[in-house]
Amino acid sequence: MLMGFHHAAMSTPDLDRFLQFYCQVLGCEVAWTFDWDAPSPEADAVTGLTGSAARAAMLKLGDSFLEVFEFSSPEARPQRPDRPVSDHGISHVCLQVQDIHSEYKRLEAAGMRFHCPPQSQDTGFVTYGRDPDGNVVELLEFTQGN
Repeated sequence: MLMGFHHAAMSTPDLDRFLQFYCQVLGCEVAWTFDWDAPSPEADAVTGLTGSAARAAMLKLGDSFLEVFEFSSPEARPQRPDRPVSDHGISHVCLQVQDIHSEYKRLEAAGMRFHCPPQSQDTGFVTYGRDPDGNVVELLEFTQGN
């Protein structure tokens, strides 16, 4: 029986920078960290890689988790910093906020690049921004219902 989503995961070329942004700027906390060195037949079996090695952290924000990996092996292909959200794969993570306009200004001052200022929609406001790796982070504020 499926019980629900536990977490999503991302890969980064710089775990320390990723954690600095997600913890100090977005307010996540590190729930736990882990790593493995090659050879690790168990990790390779799970990930479908050969000779994998990585550092990782599980982040917590509210009741949600985000897992992040920095692989030292195998060598990763770089992500384009402005990868279109229409490309296949995870297109974005969404953070529900209160007072999106203040969060937009705070995050923009912290260096987050946004596609646009918060836009009005039927139930509130929404905008997309980019973390330091170029991953899209949606800010969503419900002002009616939900």
